Amino acid sequence: MPVELKEILRNNVKEKMARGEVVSSMTVRLVRQVEIVRIAKTAGFDTIYIDLEHSSLSLDATGQICLMALEAGIAPFIRVPAKTPEYISRALDGGALGVIAPDVRSAEEARAVVAAAKYAPLGQRGIGGGLPHLQYRSFPAKDWLPAMNAATMVVVQFESAEAVERAEEIIAVEGVDMVLIGTNDMMADMGIAGQFDHPRVREAYERALAACRRHGKYLGVGGLSSRDDLVAEFVRMGARYVSTGTDVGFLLAEATKRARQVNEIAP
Repeated sequence: MPVELKEILRNNVKEKMARGEVVSSMTVRLVRQVEIVRIAKTAGFDTIYIDLEHSSLSLDATGQICLMALEAGIAPFIRVPAKTPEYISRALDGGALGVIAPDVRSAEEARAVVAAAKYAPLGQRGIGGGLPHLQYRSFPAKDWLPAMNAATMVVVQFESAEAVERAEEIIAVEGVDMVLIGTNDMMADMGIAGQFDHPRVREAYERALAACRRHGKYLGVGGLSSRDDLVAEFVRMGARYVSTGTDVGFLLAEATKRARQVNEIAP
């Protein structure tokens, strides 16, 4: 029996958010082997995103991790180090089902990301065969090109006051699926670094959420791993994606806890 395209090309993140459910994400910044995917899956995460902006991971290692994630059924995203076609197209061709573009500040920048990530007529992504998303199978172009466009997510990050001010025009760009707020960078840009309870933080989330609702897009929470209370608040407000933290952060936190337990035992 022929394999159906819809059977092998799925994005569980898009499916879950379309049902109104909340997606949990783990950032990969340290581990270079595919075992990190199994750990994420076993832990219960819906997705991973490999951070090429703030790590020394190679594109080769990234592709291997993405391939494992596709097999495990958790959508792999990649945060590219620059919002340029040569990074975006190679990241996606290597197995990612989504690209996270850092520090997007205008509709023009958002349109450029969409152009690099989506095939025509929505974008200008070059057509390359043998994609791992399709299990290296061949399908008619009229079928697989729109299917890949539908499965591939474009995520733009708000990391500045300028982005928040232009939230409406950025989120309205066709092809943008989600906004992920990088709370720490945004606060630093606003001159309120580390002030999670500052009114401007909530105002930024409120403004972005309102624009997402108007345009049928999703909002993600990032940089709040130390503030579960704020994460819960923004999810109740309507956010549907939560970046929970990094592999190195989880490892260090648990290792520190275990060492402290032993060190505090009275002799």
